Amino acid sequence: MSDTGAQTLAFAESPVQLLNILEWAHAAAPGAFTVVILPPHDPTTRGQLRRMTQLAEETGCRVLWREARGGALAPPRALAALAGPLRRARRLVIGDPFSRYLQVLLSMAGRCDVVVVDDGTATMEFTAQLARGERLVRWHRPSSRGPRALLFAPVARRAVRRLTPAARRRVEVFTAMPVEQVAGVSFTENTFAWTRAGSPPPRLTGGADLVGTSLVETGVIDEERYVAGVARLAAEHGVTRYFAHRKEGEEKLARLAEAAGLEVVRPDLPLELVARRGPMGATILSFPSTVVHTLPRVLSDTEVRVVVCDIAEGWFTDRATERASGFLSAVTSTALGGRGVTSLAAPQ
Repeated sequence: MSDTGAQTLAFAESPVQLLNILEWAHAAAPGAFTVVILPPHDPTTRGQLRRMTQLAEETGCRVLWREARGGALAPPRALAALAGPLRRARRLVIGDPFSRYLQVLLSMAGRCDVVVVDDGTATMEFTAQLARGERLVRWHRPSSRGPRALLFAPVARRAVRRLTPAARRRVEVFTAMPVEQVAGVSFTENTFAWTRAGSPPPRLTGGADLVGTSLVETGVIDEERYVAGVARLAAEHGVTRYFAHRKEGEEKLARLAEAAGLEVVRPDLPLELVARRGPMGATILSFPSTVVHTLPRVLSDTEVRVVVCDIAEGWFTDRATERASGFLSAVTSTALGGRGVTSLAAPQ
């Protein structure tokens, strides 16, 4: 991997991360830089990443696709290939500080500035944990224990140090989320200017669309309650289309289509880009998620109404962490008051 003259090196593991890297580049105008794609295994995410890679190349980015998770030899080979560029980079742009793979990369980096772009609502938890000086743990997962966690702990600590401002290291968070301020960290608002500049306002239909969630897949809410709740929402609000989250399984989506009579749409790009290109319903319903913060920005020049649907306490599984309900409530409460955002009581 040749990186002669490279100053900025970006890493993306998801389509949303890559979208927000492009939004950051549009706002910061860093010149030519390299984006390294570290794709997961699931085909839906990989397909969206392929599409996003094409858009990134059209903006002038150099994009490298690195299979870092395929078999026992892939991770060490990928890390070895990235070691030199990481040491020489003057600025790293990352999208998921909770990712163990990215924590390893951060621990390998030389002295450089770091930019964290949104990977969804996780940015809210990241800044809160960084402000408190805590270990980085995803809100929907219990704290790690056991031998593997102990072995990884030094790497995680080094990564947190890289994400902490120092005399010769600047840290920036580029975000559309309502986040906690951290001493020494600069915060730049993501207005989705690149996304809005790429397409005129979309055509609006008279109906309603519902945005899916992967909270069932992450073990936070019960599938039976979710399917029944979606069916009630569809009947009560005239929903005709269901935009699936990229992590939702086919069997669950088939159940939703049958139970609620919905057209299930598998977007081939992040929903922010799909919504901007349209057509979209005049009302967009969503459970607490990233889009209740991003879609009002993306569609700020339209009359779209975004409705946040609360999640009833009875929907949570026994595996859900104690923080889950409070975190999701915070996602909702911080979105309310934004342009055209209202809330809706949870279907029981």
